[in-house]
Amino acid sequence: MQNAVAYFRTSSLSNVGDDKDTLKRQKDAVETYAKKNKIQIVNEFYDKGISGTVSIHEREQFTELLAYLKSNGAKIILVENASRFARDLTVQLVGNKMLKDLGYELICVDAPNFFTEETPTAIMIQQILGSVAQFEKANLVAKLVGARMRIRKEKGKCEGRKGLKETNPELVKRLKQLRRKKTTSGKPIGFTRIANILYLENFKDTSGKPFHREVLRRLVS
Repeated sequence: MQNAVAYFRTSSLSNVGDDKDTLKRQKDAVETYAKKNKIQIVNEFYDKGISGTVSIHEREQFTELLAYLKSNGAKIILVENASRFARDLTVQLVGNKMLKDLGYELICVDAPNFFTEETPTAIMIQQILGSVAQFEKANLVAKLVGARMRIRKEKGKCEGRKGLKETNPELVKRLKQLRRKKTTSGKPIGFTRIANILYLENFKDTSGKPFHREVLRRLVS
């Protein structure tokens, strides 16, 4: 038997109370479906007076539901119908995609295939959402590039991955000392030899090996 949680919602507080049948109707529908399909309801969550156009992550009880699922292991969410989950189609599709990405299955008991059917409207909205996301990503990248260019112009360098001159100043200091030393012929010590000397002094690259001579050359260029 599979485990599931039930989610109920009413838009108006005037529909909340023992004398109202809104919650009872939703529970009856969900429980009937669960019994018929051998699903055990392990918990229930009820958002009172929450509009169906409100995003699911802004609903207190739905947030509690997600936290419960994460710790409980249940993967199914049962609702009376799609409008109980959300009245706005975009909220429905975005919310369902988020749940799907998290590994949860949303089932409308009046139409179990509602969120799995590829209707023309659903496909259109998904494409629009995808286009908007792509635009926002491209816009963000353009802004970051512009910001980096301004910083380089003002400071000469944009914050990014730091080089050895910044992360290992002791290495650079010792490298310059060795570079000033001369061989018996009066020439500067070669970078390959310097790399070996540094290695013996415990100056190593990230793989634990001696620095390549070209890396050392760039540090003093």
